[in-house]
Amino acid sequence: MMISCEKAACICNKAQYKEASFWETISLRFHILMCKACTKHSKQNKKLTTLCNKANLVALSEEDKRKMKESLPTKN
Repeated sequence: MMISCEKAACICNKAQYKEASFWETISLRFHILMCKACTKHSKQNKKLTTLCNKANLVALSEEDKRKMKESLPTKN
């Protein structure tokens, strides 16, 4: 049932976005009980996600990106 730290990190990222399955979440929790490094990673990952959510980050639309590219000078 023990998973690798690499797999735990992947599941941790998926869990932050509610994309991890029930069994992935269970195996992650079990791994975190045994591995201090992954416990630290999980806590830091949660903090980062919380900060990003509080920042209300907004991405440019495809149209805005296109306009920005057109306004940049071209290299000759």
